[in-house]
Amino acid sequence: MVPTADTGRLDVTIGVDVGGTFTDIARWDGTRLTTAKLPSTPDQSVAVARGARLVGGSAVDPLLLHGTTVATNALLERRGARTILVTNRGFEDLIEIARQDRPSLYDPMDDRPRPLVERADRYGWEPGADLSALQRSVRLSSGPESIAIALLNSFADPSQENELAAAIEASLPSVPISISHRVSGEFREYERISTTVLNAYLRPVVSTYLSALAGSLAGIVDRVLVMRSSGGLSSIESAADLAASIVLSGPAAGVVAAASCGSAHGWARVISFDMGGTSTDVCRIEGGRPEVGPERSIGGITCRLPSVAVHTIGAGGGSIGWSDPGGALRVGPHSAGADPGPACYGRGGSSPTVTDANLVAGRLGSEAGLAGGIILERSAALAALETIGSDLGLAPKSVASGILEVVDALMEQAIRKVSIEQGADPRQAPLLAFGGAGGLHASGLARRLDMPAVLVPPHAGVFSALGLLLSPARHDLARTIVLPQGSPQLSDRIEELRSEVVGVFRTGTGSAHDTLEVRADIRYPGQSHETQVPVEGGDSWETLAERFHAAHRAYNGFSRPDQPIELVTLRAAAISRPVMGWSSIPVDFEDGDARRGERTGPDGGSIERWWRPALRPAGEIIGPAVVEEPESTTWIGEGERAVVLEDGSLEITW
Repeated sequence: MVPTADTGRLDVTIGVDVGGTFTDIARWDGTRLTTAKLPSTPDQSVAVARGARLVGGSAVDPLLLHGTTVATNALLERRGARTILVTNRGFEDLIEIARQDRPSLYDPMDDRPRPLVERADRYGWEPGADLSALQRSVRLSSGPESIAIALLNSFADPSQENELAAAIEASLPSVPISISHRVSGEFREYERISTTVLNAYLRPVVSTYLSALAGSLAGIVDRVLVMRSSGGLSSIESAADLAASIVLSGPAAGVVAAASCGSAHGWARVISFDMGGTSTDVCRIEGGRPEVGPERSIGGITCRLPSVAVHTIGAGGGSIGWSDPGGALRVGPHSAGADPGPACYGRGGSSPTVTDANLVAGRLGSEAGLAGGIILERSAALAALETIGSDLGLAPKSVASGILEVVDALMEQAIRKVSIEQGADPRQAPLLAFGGAGGLHASGLARRLDMPAVLVPPHAGVFSALGLLLSPARHDLARTIVLPQGSPQLSDRIEELRSEVVGVFRTGTGSAHDTLEVRADIRYPGQSHETQVPVEGGDSWETLAERFHAAHRAYNGFSRPDQPIELVTLRAAAISRPVMGWSSIPVDFEDGDARRGERTGPDGGSIERWWRPALRPAGEIIGPAVVEEPESTTWIGEGERAVVLEDGSLEITW
C-alpha cells in the first residue's frame, strides 16, 4: 500500500519519471510540491539519483515512486536477454505463427517482427519424457541468459511446468526462469507463451537496472515502488520478477494524472496528450478512469498483462526531420534524444528536429532557458533546417513550418486512433496536454479535430512525475476457470481469487489494500472472444447475465438474452490509496507582473510572452502568445484565448 499523507504514515514522497530526453521529478511533503526537470542519462538510475538529491537535499526520504522506459527501450531496440523457450513438442513455432493475421491487411511488405527467441533456442518437450535429456540440451545451449517455460494447459494444471522448472533450475541455478502460469494464468496458448517469452527476454535487463537503481538511491530514499503498465505501483522486487508488467511504465503515470485532472474539471471524456522529447503518448479516458485492458501489443509483441490503453508514436520534440527518396518531408521516428539533442541545444547535434522548428517558428525563444538550463541557439537551428531545405528547395522558415505540419498530422492520426477508430467522438472531449512539448502543439491538434478545448494542467512539464504521486499501489491477478451459467462454483471461485490477490498484495507491499475490483470475461458459448463486465460481491448468475447482455449490446450492437452464457476468466485487482489527490495539489502564484515582454514571430508579427507561475485565476491571454514555465511552454495561436482556472490549469478555446 502506498502510505498517504493524511494518515501521518508518510511525510515525504518523490516521484521520478524518466523519458528518452528528460527526467522529471516531483516531491511532496504533505503541504509543499517541489518539481524539477533535468536531462536523462544513458544509465537511467544516474538521472533518478540526481533528481532525487536535487529536490530532497541531504535528507533521506522514505519513498520514491519511479516510472521507467528501461523495459520499453530494451524491447524496441532488441537489447533483451538471450532466451530459451521450453514448450510442448510440436508447438515450438507458435510464437512465430501467432494468430496468422497480417499486421497490415493491404501491405504485403509489412511483416511481423522477428520472434524474441531464435528457432534453435526453442525446445519441445513431451509429458513423461526423460528430463535429463532436456537438462543436457538446455545446459549445453551457448550461454542462455533467461529461460521461459510455457506448456499448453498449465493455466489449469501447473504441475508439469513446476517439474520442468525445478529440473532446469538444478542444472542452471543462476539463470532466471519465467513460468507461464505465474506470468499469465490464462488460456489461449499463443498469448500466454508470447507474454512469458517477453518476460524472460526483459527480466535480466530490468533486474540489472533495478539493482543499480537501488544502489544509486542508497542513502537518498528508504524504499522504491515502480509504476506498472496498469497504472498502479508495485515493489521493486515484483517489478524485477515480472518485467513484462512495466513495459508501459513510462506513459502510465501521465494517464493517471490526466484522469484526475479531467474529473476535477467535470469532463466525462478526456483525451490525454503527452508529448515529450522522443515520443508522444495519447489515451482516451472515460468517466474519470483510464481504460485498463488485459492485453496490449508493444513493438508487435503480444503482452497479456493489464495495461492502460495508451497509443504511442515516435514523434517528440527531438524527432528528426528528413526527406525521403521521393522528395517528401518526413518527421521521426528517429530522435536526437538528450545527447546530443536538437541542433539548437548547441551540443553538437546537426539534424533538424521539431524543437528546432518550434524555435524558428517563434513558439520557443532563446530569452529563457529550457529545463536543465539549456539555452536555445537560433543560429544552430537555422543551419540545421537549411541542410534539409537545400534538398527540398525550401527556405529554413518554410522547412520549420513543414516539420510542424507533418508532426501535427502524425499526432492527429494517433488521436483518431484512440477516439474515432474506437467509436468515440473527439468533439466531446478536451485535449489534456502535458509533457515538455505538449503545450506547443495541443491547440492546433484540437482545432484540427474540432475538439471543444485544450486543458494544460499545472506542472505540465513534469506531469508524469506528478502522476506517480497520484497513482495507487496495485496488484492484478487473472485466472481462467470456464464456468457454464448456473454453475454452483461461481461464488467460491470469486472468493478464492479475491483472497489470493489480497494475499499477494499484502506480501508485496507489507500493507492492506483499500479497494478490491473483480471483473469477469464472459461470452456466449461458441464465441471466440469475451466481453468484460464488473463483478460485485454476492452477484448471482442472473445479475451477471443482465450485465453481460447490456455490455455485449453496447460493444457489438446486439445481444441474445435468450441464450445462456459462460464465464471464462476472472480478474481481480487489489488497490491502495495514492499518496495525494488532485485537490491536494497546492495552488501557488508568484508575485509580480506575469507579462514578460514579446518576441518577433517569423512573419514579423509580435508574440507576447507570459510567465505562468505569476498568472492568477481568471487571467486571460489572447494569442498569438506563449506561456512559459520552468519545465515547458504553451503556444496560444492566432484567434485563441487562454483562461487561468482556479486550480492553475490553462483552458484554451477559440
